[in-house]
Amino acid sequence: MRPKYLVLISAAAETCGVEAFSRLLAEALGGRARTAVLGSGFGAVRRAIAASDAVVFNFPIVAWKKKLLASGLTALLARVMGRDVVSVLHEWLALDWKRRIVLMPVVLLSNRLVFSAPEIAAEFSGTRLSGLLTRDRVVIPIPPNIAPEVVPRPTVHSARLQEMRAAGRMILGQFGSIYPKKQSGLVLDVAARLLGDGHDVGVVFAGSFIKGMDDVEAQFFARVEALGLRDRVIVTGFVAGDDELAGIFEAVDVFCYIFAEGLTARRGSVLAAALSGKPVVVNAPEHDDALAHHRLFLRLIAEGQIHLVPFAADIPAIAEAVIAAKSSAHSILSAEAEIATLWQDITHRLDGPAAR
Repeated sequence: MRPKYLVLISAAAETCGVEAFSRLLAEALGGRARTAVLGSGFGAVRRAIAASDAVVFNFPIVAWKKKLLASGLTALLARVMGRDVVSVLHEWLALDWKRRIVLMPVVLLSNRLVFSAPEIAAEFSGTRLSGLLTRDRVVIPIPPNIAPEVVPRPTVHSARLQEMRAAGRMILGQFGSIYPKKQSGLVLDVAARLLGDGHDVGVVFAGSFIKGMDDVEAQFFARVEALGLRDRVIVTGFVAGDDELAGIFEAVDVFCYIFAEGLTARRGSVLAAALSGKPVVVNAPEHDDALAHHRLFLRLIAEGQIHLVPFAADIPAIAEAVIAAKSSAHSILSAEAEIATLWQDITHRLDGPAAR
């Protein structure tokens, strides 16, 4: 009999990628899962645990400073009640050390560890903590966190972008939160290069700045000014509706990402952009096996939806790739079918060795 799960979520209205994954995981498990807000009340959580076979934590959690004890106590309660504890780790060494300390009690109590990418599994395996923990570990393919094939809904931002395109301006895009490790500012450098080469270009960032990093937004717009891109850059802020995102994606000519670690399977924002039907230019993975477990990434690359540039490609090379991608031909996959297949793979692996 396949296990029943309690998937812990937060009460956040604006969801990050990890939070979105938690909620979508519960949906994918269907009748085999229920959700509970972490720290919402001992009695309610205890009853939810009693009705489940396993409790699933996704880390890093939202508002972690307010959940210093809740996650560990919930995991301990689950083990005392004879339930399994499953920890899905989307990050590890990249986390602030204080966050890792908060997560450690739950990780130590876990029967099964699930990693969002082989890089995270390797990071964890190289730590002293790894030797103290279960060997029941698996890597899963992370899907995009937006609904596939929705009807686009116009917004002020999408209308402005369509006006730019109608006037002959090429729109370079990026989807997802804006923060230093994502190197979103390098897309501005690509835009400046294209502009210098005589291309009329604009840039849209469909997302918001990460809260708690006080200087990120100011530094970003200072760079916009320094590169002469004023009136060419739009930052939408958090976009709640998938239909609104689809309207913005519809106005983009080419998406562009330049990651310090190259493309990895954790970049759900790249998947979402590619499944919109628009080409995506991104630097190649640093490690050859980074995408081996993720059939959808491999297929999107093989069919020309994702255009890889060399891992250490410079700005001029990326700008050239953007122009080439804009006019390239590619097949468009059925996003709904591909994402459904990914979730089947995820739930199969989550169920443990017996299911594999």
